[in-house]
Amino acid sequence: MTDSNPPLWDIEGRQLRSRLLLGTARYPSLAVLQQAIVASGAEIVTVSLRRESATERAGNRFWSTIKAMGVQVLPNTAGCKTVKEAVTTAEMGREIFETSWLKLEVIGDDYTLQPHPFLLVEAAEELCRRGFEVFPYTTEDMVVAERLIQAGCSILMPWGAPIGSGQGLNNPYALRTLRARYPDIALIVDAGIGKPSHAIAAMEMGFDGVLVNTAVARATDPVQMGRAFGLAVESGRLAYLAGAMPVQEMAEPSTPVTGTPFWHQS
Repeated sequence: MTDSNPPLWDIEGRQLRSRLLLGTARYPSLAVLQQAIVASGAEIVTVSLRRESATERAGNRFWSTIKAMGVQVLPNTAGCKTVKEAVTTAEMGREIFETSWLKLEVIGDDYTLQPHPFLLVEAAEELCRRGFEVFPYTTEDMVVAERLIQAGCSILMPWGAPIGSGQGLNNPYALRTLRARYPDIALIVDAGIGKPSHAIAAMEMGFDGVLVNTAVARATDPVQMGRAFGLAVESGRLAYLAGAMPVQEMAEPSTPVTGTPFWHQS
Protein backbone atom coordinates (compact mmCIF):
# COMPACT_ATOMS: atom_id res chain seq x y z
CA MET A 1 0.00 0.00 0.00
CA THR A 2 1.18 3.54 -0.61
CA ASP A 3 1.63 6.16 2.08
CA SER A 4 -0.74 8.65 0.41
CA ASN A 5 -3.72 7.99 2.67
CA PRO A 6 -4.02 10.08 5.83
CA PRO A 7 -4.85 8.25 9.05
CA LEU A 8 -8.48 7.17 9.29
CA TRP A 9 -8.92 7.77 12.99
CA ASP A 10 -7.03 8.72 16.09
CA ILE A 11 -8.91 6.73 18.72
CA GLU A 12 -7.32 5.88 22.04
CA GLY A 13 -4.02 7.20 20.65
CA ARG A 14 -3.96 4.78 17.71
CA GLN A 15 -3.34 6.08 14.19
CA LEU A 16 -4.94 3.88 11.54
CA ARG A 17 -3.99 4.28 7.90
CA SER A 18 -6.02 1.60 6.13
CA ARG A 19 -9.69 2.34 5.49
CA LEU A 20 -10.57 -1.31 4.97
CA LEU A 21 -12.14 -3.22 7.84
CA LEU A 22 -12.08 -6.99 7.50
CA GLY A 23 -14.46 -9.53 9.00
CA THR A 24 -13.01 -12.79 10.29
CA ALA A 25 -15.83 -15.29 9.73
CA ARG A 26 -16.14 -18.15 7.22
CA TYR A 27 -12.50 -18.42 6.14
CA PRO A 28 -11.32 -21.92 5.19
CA SER A 29 -8.67 -21.85 7.92
CA LEU A 30 -7.09 -19.59 10.51
CA ALA A 31 -3.90 -19.51 8.44
CA VAL A 32 -5.76 -18.24 5.37
CA LEU A 33 -7.48 -15.58 7.47
CA GLN A 34 -4.13 -14.43 8.78
CA GLN A 35 -2.66 -14.22 5.27
CA ALA A 36 -5.72 -12.36 3.97
CA ILE A 37 -5.46 -9.75 6.72
CA VAL A 38 -1.81 -9.14 5.90
CA ALA A 39 -2.46 -8.98 2.13
CA SER A 40 -5.36 -6.56 2.54
CA GLY A 41 -3.48 -4.14 4.76
CA ALA A 42 -6.52 -3.96 7.06
CA GLU A 43 -5.77 -2.70 10.56
CA ILE A 44 -9.23 -3.32 12.04
CA VAL A 45 -10.83 -6.75 12.15
CA THR A 46 -14.30 -7.58 13.44
CA VAL A 47 -14.78 -10.55 15.73
CA SER A 48 -18.07 -12.17 16.73
CA LEU A 49 -17.80 -13.05 20.39
CA ARG A 50 -20.67 -15.53 20.16
CA ARG A 51 -18.95 -17.48 17.39
CA GLU A 52 -15.42 -17.47 18.72
CA SER A 53 -16.59 -18.55 22.18
CA ALA A 54 -18.31 -21.65 20.80
CA THR A 55 -15.38 -23.78 21.98
CA GLU A 56 -12.88 -22.49 24.50
CA ARG A 57 -9.85 -24.04 22.80
CA ALA A 58 -10.73 -22.73 19.31
CA GLY A 59 -11.55 -19.30 20.76
CA ASN A 60 -8.23 -19.05 22.59
CA ARG A 61 -6.23 -20.06 19.50
CA PHE A 62 -8.10 -17.54 17.36
CA TRP A 63 -7.65 -14.70 19.84
CA SER A 64 -3.94 -15.37 20.36
CA THR A 65 -3.40 -15.33 16.57
CA ILE A 66 -5.26 -12.06 16.08
CA LYS A 67 -3.59 -10.44 19.07
CA ALA A 68 -0.14 -11.37 17.77
CA MET A 69 -0.89 -9.55 14.49
CA GLY A 70 -1.23 -6.22 16.26
CA VAL A 71 -4.49 -5.25 14.55
CA GLN A 72 -7.33 -3.39 16.26
CA VAL A 73 -10.11 -5.79 17.23
CA LEU A 74 -13.68 -4.61 16.80
CA PRO A 75 -15.91 -7.02 18.77
CA ASN A 76 -19.29 -7.60 17.16
CA THR A 77 -22.68 -8.35 18.73
CA ALA A 78 -23.65 -10.41 15.66
CA GLY A 79 -26.79 -12.49 16.13
CA CYS A 80 -28.20 -10.41 18.98
CA LYS A 81 -31.92 -9.61 18.76
CA THR A 82 -32.60 -7.80 22.03
CA VAL A 83 -31.07 -4.86 23.86
CA LYS A 84 -30.23 -7.01 26.89
CA GLU A 85 -28.51 -9.61 24.72
CA ALA A 86 -26.48 -6.96 22.89
CA VAL A 87 -25.39 -5.20 26.10
CA THR A 88 -24.40 -8.47 27.77
CA THR A 89 -22.41 -9.57 24.72
CA ALA A 90 -20.74 -6.15 24.51
CA GLU A 91 -19.58 -6.30 28.11
CA MET A 92 -18.14 -9.78 27.55
CA GLY A 93 -16.36 -8.55 24.46
CA ARG A 94 -14.83 -5.60 26.30
CA GLU A 95 -13.46 -7.93 28.96
CA ILE A 96 -12.13 -10.60 26.59
CA PHE A 97 -10.72 -8.38 23.84
CA GLU A 98 -9.63 -5.52 26.11
CA THR A 99 -11.20 -2.76 24.04
CA SER A 100 -14.15 -0.41 24.38
CA TRP A 101 -14.67 -0.46 20.60
CA LEU A 102 -17.86 -2.24 19.61
CA LYS A 103 -19.67 -3.02 16.39
CA LEU A 104 -23.28 -3.01 17.52
CA GLU A 105 -25.76 -5.26 15.77
CA VAL A 106 -29.36 -5.74 16.87
CA ILE A 107 -31.09 -7.75 14.16
CA GLY A 108 -34.78 -7.21 13.52
CA ASP A 109 -35.47 -9.53 10.58
CA ASP A 110 -34.17 -13.07 10.14
CA TYR A 111 -34.55 -13.05 6.35
CA THR A 112 -32.74 -9.82 5.44
CA LEU A 113 -30.74 -9.48 8.68
CA GLN A 114 -31.86 -5.87 8.69
CA PRO A 115 -31.11 -3.97 11.90
CA HIS A 116 -34.00 -3.30 14.26
CA PRO A 117 -34.06 0.52 14.26
CA PHE A 118 -35.78 1.07 17.63
CA LEU A 119 -33.83 -1.52 19.60
CA LEU A 120 -30.58 -0.47 17.90
CA VAL A 121 -31.00 3.11 19.14
CA GLU A 122 -31.94 1.92 22.62
CA ALA A 123 -28.90 -0.35 22.82
CA ALA A 124 -26.62 2.40 21.48
CA GLU A 125 -27.83 4.82 24.15
CA GLU A 126 -27.11 2.32 26.92
CA LEU A 127 -23.70 1.29 25.58
CA CYS A 128 -22.57 4.89 25.03
CA ARG A 129 -23.52 5.57 28.65
CA ARG A 130 -21.31 2.64 29.63
CA GLY A 131 -18.31 4.13 27.86
CA PHE A 132 -18.24 2.10 24.64
CA GLU A 133 -17.09 3.54 21.32
CA VAL A 134 -20.13 2.27 19.43
CA PHE A 135 -20.01 1.47 15.70
CA PRO A 136 -23.70 0.78 14.97
CA TYR A 137 -24.64 -1.40 12.00
CA THR A 138 -27.67 0.39 10.56
CA THR A 139 -29.56 1.01 7.35
CA GLU A 140 -29.16 4.15 5.26
CA ASP A 141 -32.23 5.69 6.95
CA MET A 142 -31.63 9.35 7.79
CA VAL A 143 -33.92 9.47 10.83
CA VAL A 144 -32.28 6.44 12.43
CA ALA A 145 -28.86 7.97 11.73
CA GLU A 146 -29.85 11.15 13.55
CA ARG A 147 -31.11 9.21 16.57
CA LEU A 148 -27.89 7.20 16.74
CA ILE A 149 -25.82 10.36 16.67
CA GLN A 150 -27.99 11.85 19.42
CA ALA A 151 -27.38 8.66 21.41
CA GLY A 152 -23.65 9.40 21.35
CA CYS A 153 -22.36 7.56 18.27
CA SER A 154 -19.66 9.38 16.31
CA ILE A 155 -19.37 6.56 13.75
CA LEU A 156 -22.16 4.97 11.69
CA MET A 157 -22.04 1.80 9.61
CA PRO A 158 -24.87 1.90 7.04
CA TRP A 159 -25.39 -1.21 4.96
CA GLY A 160 -24.82 -1.33 1.22
CA ALA A 161 -27.12 -4.34 0.89
CA PRO A 162 -28.17 -7.28 3.10
CA ILE A 163 -25.33 -9.10 4.86
CA GLY A 164 -23.57 -11.63 2.65
CA SER A 165 -25.68 -10.83 -0.42
CA GLY A 166 -22.85 -9.36 -2.53
CA GLN A 167 -25.29 -6.95 -4.19
CA GLY A 168 -23.15 -3.88 -3.65
CA LEU A 169 -24.74 -0.46 -3.10
CA ASN A 170 -28.49 -0.99 -3.47
CA ASN A 171 -29.46 2.60 -2.71
CA PRO A 172 -26.66 4.93 -3.83
CA TYR A 173 -28.94 7.98 -3.67
CA ALA A 174 -29.65 7.45 0.04
CA LEU A 175 -25.98 6.75 0.78
CA ARG A 176 -24.89 9.93 -1.00
CA THR A 177 -27.55 11.88 0.90
CA LEU A 178 -26.36 10.44 4.19
CA ARG A 179 -22.78 11.40 3.38
CA ALA A 180 -23.78 14.94 2.47
CA ARG A 181 -25.96 15.34 5.58
CA TYR A 182 -23.23 14.25 8.02
CA PRO A 183 -19.88 15.43 6.67
CA ASP A 184 -18.23 15.29 10.09
CA ILE A 185 -19.43 11.81 11.10
CA ALA A 186 -17.29 8.80 10.18
CA LEU A 187 -19.38 6.64 7.83
CA ILE A 188 -18.34 3.09 6.95
CA VAL A 189 -20.28 1.04 4.41
CA ASP A 190 -20.94 -2.33 6.01
CA ALA A 191 -22.60 -5.41 4.50
CA GLY A 192 -23.50 -6.40 0.96
CA ILE A 193 -20.15 -5.52 -0.64
CA GLY A 194 -19.38 -8.28 -3.12
CA LYS A 195 -16.64 -6.99 -5.41
CA PRO A 196 -13.76 -4.50 -5.19
CA SER A 197 -15.65 -2.25 -7.61
CA HIS A 198 -18.41 -1.90 -5.00
CA ALA A 199 -15.83 -0.74 -2.47
CA ILE A 200 -14.41 1.76 -4.93
CA ALA A 201 -17.89 3.19 -5.55
CA ALA A 202 -18.47 3.67 -1.83
CA MET A 203 -15.11 5.34 -1.30
CA GLU A 204 -15.58 7.62 -4.31
CA MET A 205 -18.78 8.88 -2.64
CA GLY A 206 -16.66 10.07 0.25
CA PHE A 207 -17.31 7.30 2.75
CA ASP A 208 -14.59 6.91 5.33
CA GLY A 209 -14.22 3.16 5.04
CA VAL A 210 -15.65 -0.17 3.96
CA LEU A 211 -16.15 -3.36 5.94
CA VAL A 212 -15.90 -6.62 3.98
CA ASN A 213 -16.16 -10.21 5.13
CA THR A 214 -17.93 -12.75 2.91
CA ALA A 215 -16.57 -11.36 -0.37
CA VAL A 216 -13.03 -12.10 0.82
CA ALA A 217 -13.62 -15.20 2.94
CA ARG A 218 -15.62 -17.06 0.28
CA ALA A 219 -13.47 -16.08 -2.69
CA THR A 220 -11.59 -18.81 -4.54
CA ASP A 221 -8.40 -17.14 -3.33
CA PRO A 222 -9.15 -15.13 -0.16
CA VAL A 223 -5.61 -13.82 0.09
CA GLN A 224 -5.60 -12.32 -3.39
CA MET A 225 -9.12 -10.98 -2.88
CA GLY A 226 -8.04 -9.35 0.36
CA ARG A 227 -5.27 -7.57 -1.51
CA ALA A 228 -7.72 -6.54 -4.24
CA PHE A 229 -10.04 -4.97 -1.69
CA GLY A 230 -7.18 -3.19 0.04
CA LEU A 231 -6.14 -1.61 -3.26
CA ALA A 232 -9.75 -0.82 -4.17
CA VAL A 233 -10.42 1.07 -0.95
CA GLU A 234 -7.21 3.04 -1.32
CA SER A 235 -7.94 3.78 -4.99
CA GLY A 236 -11.48 4.96 -4.24
CA ARG A 237 -10.26 7.23 -1.47
CA LEU A 238 -7.58 8.78 -3.66
CA ALA A 239 -10.15 9.37 -6.42
CA TYR A 240 -12.46 11.09 -3.94
CA LEU A 241 -9.69 13.35 -2.68
CA ALA A 242 -8.58 14.13 -6.24
CA GLY A 243 -12.09 15.23 -7.26
CA ALA A 244 -13.87 13.35 -10.02
CA MET A 245 -14.96 15.18 -13.15
CA PRO A 246 -18.68 16.08 -13.24
CA VAL A 247 -21.09 14.01 -15.32
CA GLN A 248 -22.61 15.82 -18.32
CA GLU A 249 -25.15 14.97 -20.99
CA MET A 250 -23.18 15.84 -24.15
CA ALA A 251 -19.79 14.80 -25.44
CA GLU A 252 -16.86 17.10 -24.97
CA PRO A 253 -13.67 16.50 -26.98
CA SER A 254 -10.63 15.84 -24.87
CA THR A 255 -8.49 17.58 -27.51
CA PRO A 256 -9.61 21.11 -28.56
CA VAL A 257 -10.24 21.38 -32.30
CA THR A 258 -10.83 25.14 -32.77
CA GLY A 259 -7.77 26.75 -34.30
CA THR A 260 -5.93 23.45 -34.37
CA PRO A 261 -4.07 22.67 -37.63
CA PHE A 262 -4.75 19.34 -39.28
CA TRP A 263 -2.11 17.39 -41.14
CA HIS A 264 -2.98 15.17 -44.05
CA GLN A 265 -1.25 13.36 -46.77
CA SER A 266 -1.67 14.69 -50.30
